Amino acid sequence: MPKLVVFACVHNAGRSQMAAALFNHLANTDLARAISAGTAPAARVHPEVVVVMQELGIDLRHVTPTKLTAELAAGAFLLVTMGCGEACPTVPGVRREDWPLADPKGLAIESVRAIREQVRVRVLDLLARERLAPA
Repeated sequence: MPKLVVFACVHNAGRSQMAAALFNHLANTDLARAISAGTAPAARVHPEVVVVMQELGIDLRHVTPTKLTAELAAGAFLLVTMGCGEACPTVPGVRREDWPLADPKGLAIESVRAIREQVRVRVLDLLARERLAPA
């Protein structure tokens, strides 16, 4: 069974959506998969995030933000938080790391692309560290 990584931010409409989508796009999905969630989910993924992810061939138009719960995170081997601070749950037995990334909501498309690239670099690093990239 593949390992589960949970990417979490406040609204689950930007950073965590990009991270989970990039992880699932780049990982060996026989070894691991990712989901994303937020402490206060928005109604939809930010439009500017949808645009920059479509540039990579990743479609987030029909993705609905999800509520982050301790139960959701309990099945993970890693919880990656991005800006939710104390609102993100601490789950016993689940390793946690924080990625300090800017919230892309309402930013110019160039800035959102830059955040996407920061997320991509961190995902690639995570895949290499955990040996989860395709052979």
